Amino acid sequence: MARETTFDILGEYLETSVMVKLKSGKKLKGVLKSYDQHLNLILNETEEMNEERTRRLGMVLIRGDTVVVISPAK
Repeated sequence: MARETTFDILGEYLETSVMVKLKSGKKLKGVLKSYDQHLNLILNETEEMNEERTRRLGMVLIRGDTVVVISPAK
């Protein structure tokens, strides 16, 4: 039985809303447009989420070495 790789799973998330947690503690929510072998991500319609407010960022590039968690957004 073949095991799913990180890249297989990320491929299933393309064009869907994801939540990304960064090493800095920031949480970003946006539509996953692309990723590469280094887990660099491009998100569109991105919002930075925190306890007090939500900040709209638009399209962003996230370096893969700053990512802690990627999950489907609720």
